[in-house]
Amino acid sequence: MRASALVTGASRGIGRAVAAALAREGWPVCVNFLERRDAAEALVRELRAQGHAAMAFQADVADRGAVEAMVRAASEALGPVELLVNNAGISQYGLFQDVDDALWDRVLAVNLTGPRNAIRAVLPHMLDVKRGCVVNISSMWGLRGASCEAAYAAAKAGLIGLTRSLALELAPSGIRVNCVAPGCVETDMVRVLGEETRKMLAEETPLGRLGRPEEIAEAVAFLASEKAAFITGQVLTADGGFIV
Repeated sequence: MRASALVTGASRGIGRAVAAALAREGWPVCVNFLERRDAAEALVRELRAQGHAAMAFQADVADRGAVEAMVRAASEALGPVELLVNNAGISQYGLFQDVDDALWDRVLAVNLTGPRNAIRAVLPHMLDVKRGCVVNISSMWGLRGASCEAAYAAAKAGLIGLTRSLALELAPSGIRVNCVAPGCVETDMVRVLGEETRKMLAEETPLGRLGRPEEIAEAVAFLASEKAAFITGQVLTADGGFIV
């Protein structure tokens, strides 16, 4: 049984596109979801119809026990997880002083502790076989900060720090850790901002448009491939030139 890929938050948006791209590259894929079982199972049916191995698994990435159970299930059904894409995330909009403790804790739990939980769960096997790849999905806001999204930007900045630190720590074991920092992409997370804001963000992007989930997925697929075998600890910013 060959190794498998686990993509968190893969029922829609960037995660869905990543799971589909990795399946096309030959990876058996575990599609993690929290709420959208219908969308996750629809994706699995679609991938299987194309001849790819896939499964769906519900787990809150902030729950370490649930993540460990997911990794065990994926490893038993698809093969040991040797590619992890930490995509699951939630956003927060509002003034910093209006973000209460519960919201602050939840944003960090999903966006930063979630990747930590997933990495810890897949790491024993990767260390044993001395190979593996982790791709974290941060955000350009984690690089430059974002007004009225302090918790989200702080968590995504932390994920970049985690990426670089683990790249150094795990390199002697043959494990690569990289990060993709998307800009404004046509996903539900951006659509909730409203048409006027989306138009403004597109105008502020040097390429003059928002990105597509499939474009971010191609960046992830590259970092996960042998073409990137000598790349680790890097942040690939896919933002149409927004923060050049």
